[in-house]
Order: sequence, then C-alpha cells, then structure tokens
Amino acid sequence: MTNPKTAPGPFRTHQLSSGDPYELSRGHAIFAAPTGHDGAGPNLRGGLVLDTDPLAPAVGVDAGIALTPDTMRAPDLAVGLGPERPGWGTTAPPLAVEYASVGQDEAELQQKITELHAAGTRWVWVVRLVGPRRVEVYEKGMAVKVVGSGQSLTAPGVLRNAVAIEALYDREAAHEVALRNLLQRRGYESLDAVRSEGREEGREEGREEGARSVLRAAINARAWTLSAAQSSRLDACHDLAQLTAWTVRAITAATVDDVFA
Repeated sequence: MTNPKTAPGPFRTHQLSSGDPYELSRGHAIFAAPTGHDGAGPNLRGGLVLDTDPLAPAVGVDAGIALTPDTMRAPDLAVGLGPERPGWGTTAPPLAVEYASVGQDEAELQQKITELHAAGTRWVWVVRLVGPRRVEVYEKGMAVKVVGSGQSLTAPGVLRNAVAIEALYDREAAHEVALRNLLQRRGYESLDAVRSEGREEGREEGREEGARSVLRAAINARAWTLSAAQSSRLDACHDLAQLTAWTVRAITAATVDDVFA
C-alpha cells in the first residue's frame, strides 16, 4: 500500500487565507499548532536579534510563503521576505529559523527543510527547545551541523554579525545583541564607543565655553558692550579657532565692531 502523501494532494495555496492554521506540502494540508509557552519567548527574541542585524533584510514571523502553487510554508522566522504586501510571499528567504519543541513531527520538519532548500533557502536553523541547547544548521548542499552552547551561528551575506545561540533563547542575551546591532546601524561599534564620543564632545564643549569666557572677559576689560547681534553670534560659534581669533582682536582692535568684522 502506498503512502497517500507520495501523491499530490488536492489543495492549492490560493485556497488558504491568512489565519488558517495550515501549511501546504504538495497539496496536503499540514496542521500548524500554536506556539507553546516554552517557544513563545525565544521565538520573539530570535526575531529581535535577527531583525536588528545591520545587514539583515526584513524579518517576518510565521509569514506564509507560496513556494509552489501547491506548497506553502510559514517558517517561525524568515530573514529576507521581500516587499511587504497583502497575500503570500513568493520568494524563499535566504535564512529560515524553526523552533522545535515537545511533539515536533521530525519527518514533517525534514520535509519542510527540503522544500525550503528546493525553493532557494540557503540556511535553515532548527533551534531545539528540548534537551541541551543546540541549533541544527541545515545549509543547502552541506551536511547538517550542530552548534552548541557557547558557540555562534553565521549567515554570510545575510547577517553582518555572528549570532551567539544564547541570544536565540535568553532574554538578556537577546537584548544585549539587539542593542549592539542598533548601535552599529547608527555607526557605533559598541556602547563604549558612544560613551567615548560623549566624553570627547563634553571636552570639546568645555573648551568652547572656556574660550567664550576668555573672549567676554577681554571685551569687558576694554569696557565694551556687545550688541544683541554680536552676543548671539558669539553664543552660536562652535569654532574654537574663530573664538581664539576674536580674542586676539579684542586685545588689539580699536572698537568692538572691529573684533567681529
């Protein structure tokens, strides 16, 4: 007796609507159960970590992707969805992530990975929620690789940064990685770089304010009074060299107008 799923099933992707609890595999409906309590948090954290990576394209959660007219898959996380528009996506993401917990249908998971690879996905990361923390890396055309605790995952050309597997599980680890990623998106390599720039800006502001005070003291010593326009010009100047030049003029000029001429 043949397995009924070896023959194409009757369903097509256009027959599914958003919210239907099914995926399709060669026309066969595959029930997609709600995420369990043990996977809900990690799923969100993984999405946060991947979506904030400086290089990463848009990341989607449970996004339906019509891989063929009779196959529709919705990875837990899909990195690289293409344009956001109504309906199903039609382009396989370069990186997909699946969280596997108690009751995972292993045969169906392997079928899903095979279909994603066939449609163009390069990597599928399977994050195991049962047993020791580990991520199985299914790279197209390569033998499966298991990455354990304390190790990192990479997706060259899709992600800029390596992802420590703890960030796919732990809230604090995910937040740390997301913060780093967001800072890098703004041109900072780390929080220390932001602090260093802040200290340097503070020193520069201090030097500017000191130069203004010296200039005002020189003007007061000459018994001059600044006009409103001159005072505003002085306050608005952030060029230390210009402030120094005005101070020299304040010592040698005949009038206050000559200082700012």
